[in-house]
Amino acid sequence: MSDDSAARSASGHDLTPPGPEERARLEATLDAEERRVILNQGTERPFCGGLLKEKGDGVFHCRLCHLPLFRSDAKFESGSGWPSFFAPYDPEHIRYIRDMSHGMVRTEIRCKRCDGHLGHVFEDGPQPTGLRYCLNSVSLRFTPGD
Repeated sequence: MSDDSAARSASGHDLTPPGPEERARLEATLDAEERRVILNQGTERPFCGGLLKEKGDGVFHCRLCHLPLFRSDAKFESGSGWPSFFAPYDPEHIRYIRDMSHGMVRTEIRCKRCDGHLGHVFEDGPQPTGLRYCLNSVSLRFTPGD
């Protein structure tokens, strides 16, 4: 397999991390809350995120690098206070990290391309996956009809 194909997901998206100059340019577009959550593994308050009630058809992309992360048809109402999805756009677009902070063991999820913090994934979601990807709204941008 060539280096180029290794940097592409099965859905054809480039997973090459941004270089230092591009990373600095992308980070400069973030406001203080986005920086706190995306770059420093923060969490927005429940029931306050701007995408919690988004019900349109489209795709939720990484706020930092615009990699597609979740389709609207995988979104569901979990009652948790954060946008929740049962499956990613492409499993290769998500990076999974064991998180033992706050006295519990969880699985943190980050964007595979830019390593931006997205939220956590839990094993209490609906079928067909049984997973609940619990996301911070500030980590995402919604693109209708994408």
